[in-house]
Amino acid sequence: MTQKSRKIDEEALAEAYNRALALEKAGNFDAAAAAYREVLELDPEDHGGATVRLASMGRGDTPIKAPDAYVQTLFDQHAEVFDNVLVDQLDYCVPLLVRQRIQALELGPFRRVLDLGCGTGLTGGALRDMAEDITGVDLSENMVEIAHEKDLYETLYVAEAVDFLDDNDDEPFDLIVATDVLPYMGALEALFFGAVDNLIPGGLLIFSSETLPEEDFAGRSYIVGPHQRFAHSEAYLRDRLTATGFEIAEIGDITVRMEEGAPIAGQLVIARFKP
Repeated sequence: MTQKSRKIDEEALAEAYNRALALEKAGNFDAAAAAYREVLELDPEDHGGATVRLASMGRGDTPIKAPDAYVQTLFDQHAEVFDNVLVDQLDYCVPLLVRQRIQALELGPFRRVLDLGCGTGLTGGALRDMAEDITGVDLSENMVEIAHEKDLYETLYVAEAVDFLDDNDDEPFDLIVATDVLPYMGALEALFFGAVDNLIPGGLLIFSSETLPEEDFAGRSYIVGPHQRFAHSEAYLRDRLTATGFEIAEIGDITVRMEEGAPIAGQLVIARFKP
């Protein structure tokens, strides 16, 4: 059921959401959780990301992914200022790190590249001269429109990453890259299996992920961190990649971005599909 087909009481939703945020900011997590559950009753598709906020506070189960409606709304709202905020204010440079590792390992050039979660085209721009053909996929229509204006991609799709991998029947790619996608996904089996189905034998999957100290995971494979984004344990990444048919070429520690003046720790992973 879409937002349009289900009548949402926008005023009540805004009131409940703002109340939940204020309670969460004040550290009153039990009351905040109750307010977020009100939000979900009013908006089951969860455009505001209440489920990930509940998980972040330890007041709800960890979902297997962030709700599509939430991711789409979040990035549609920030599309116009995305490059400025991410690069200039948050020091996000993962696309350039990807380029550096590709060059250092003497990988490529590539005939067909798939950029999952392409956003406004930061990774497409970083890899443009290394690829004959780049396809971009993003859930946010506003992001895709900006990427289109940059003229970096041969083809662009508005779609969720795993859905695209499931539905795509074009010829396979020799590189699939996913920068800043995993922070909105928990379970990764569907992503990795989808990548395998869309790669040539020996093709590469390169992605970034966020992580936290091992004690924070407490034996879990992934959790929603304090900034409402998923963090994955390195053991989980290695286990799932190997189980899916990938050989890990490299897992390197990186700073993904800055958040409130502090670096967010992550990994840059390069894996090769070995059928």
